Amino acid sequence: MTDPHAGPRAVPPPPRTRQLLLMAIPALLIGILSAVTLWALEAVADLLETAIWTTVPTALGIDPAGWWIILILTATGAAVGLVVWLVPGHGGVDSATTELISPPLRLMALPSLILVVVLALAGGVSLGPENPIIAINTALAVAVVTRLFKAVPQQIVLLLAAAATLGALFGTPVAAALVFTGVVAAAKAPGSLWDRLFLPLVAAGAGGAVSSMLGGGLGVVAGIEPYASTSIPLDALWGACVACAAVVAGLVGVYAFPYVWRAFRALKHPIIYTTLGGLILGILGFIGGPITLFKGLDQSAELLSDPDAYSAGQLALFTGIKIVALVVAAAAGFRGGRVFPSVFIGVSFGMLAHSLFPAIPLGLAVACGVLGLALAVARDGWIALFIAVAIVGDITLLPVLCVIILPAWLVVRSAPEMLIHTTTVDPDYLVPAKTA
Repeated sequence: MTDPHAGPRAVPPPPRTRQLLLMAIPALLIGILSAVTLWALEAVADLLETAIWTTVPTALGIDPAGWWIILILTATGAAVGLVVWLVPGHGGVDSATTELISPPLRLMALPSLILVVVLALAGGVSLGPENPIIAINTALAVAVVTRLFKAVPQQIVLLLAAAATLGALFGTPVAAALVFTGVVAAAKAPGSLWDRLFLPLVAAGAGGAVSSMLGGGLGVVAGIEPYASTSIPLDALWGACVACAAVVAGLVGVYAFPYVWRAFRALKHPIIYTTLGGLILGILGFIGGPITLFKGLDQSAELLSDPDAYSAGQLALFTGIKIVALVVAAAAGFRGGRVFPSVFIGVSFGMLAHSLFPAIPLGLAVACGVLGLALAVARDGWIALFIAVAIVGDITLLPVLCVIILPAWLVVRSAPEMLIHTTTVDPDYLVPAKTA
């Protein structure tokens, strides 16, 4: 019981400059290693992708845009199912049940997780690397840093690794800063907001810098004319309509997601449901074409490189196919993130809106499409704003997007997350603790 005569409880002092500088050393190391790990993972996946989709079909005289898509996606599903079934670690934790930042995994789960992620990225599955690579980097960072720097708490290491990986994924610490502003603001810790953001920004800055030097990041060059409209109120109204419509389109997949996940899990065996998932993805890819495969960043750049080359019907097909593919891939046992594929869906949706209503500037339409889809899938307004501006490469859109996101957030705020909530603690987690 608290002594009523003890006086007010002492508030812990904020960290000293010397403490922040000393902690910056492991933060820098985590940032560098996280970027290198991401680069190595994607490099291996790119090599395998080239072999599967270019070298082998060319040698055999096969059109990789035909039935080869169905064959490769089905084989990828079977291979992932075999790893989940037989390899120790079982491919890590099902990505459908994990948030972007989750408790660290045991090291024994990493080889199988790396294997299934490489297979999915190379095989054309409509998922990104974000969830698995954050899980890989946090597990490695916790294992290494807590041994070399015993004074650094495990929870701090986890958050630094997550920040570093976000910086590496986007090629800049800005995305990590936006995400972690909410995390550290909610934390009960001494010091100003920037005291608490300092170490995550060190890790994210190092990760972003190394990733950029290695050729990483979003890598989408839109080539869209800069926004220079004088009718900003009307554009904001049009943009809000596009963003809200994009949110609704994304929420169709979000609401369907748990039902599709349960339908696949009703098949019990991982080989059965991942192979079936791969077959469905192959059929979808056959219908939509190669542009609807993979995580979607390169394919977004392909769409934006020649916006006039696609009809409204094609863009509507790309949008619908990719939404279904994202839901199936995420529900069928593949390991991967859902943010990057939502970027392609948003780009396609925005281009469709511009095609149907040419009065909407193309850059604004694309940014609003990406903003709406990212908001529906990631449920993070900062990330949605950042990606929307980054994709079109036009900072002049930011003021109007800050207005447009408000009604879009009202549409999405009460909707469910694209996440399966389970009460079972996965044995591959090192510590079943909260991440923040």
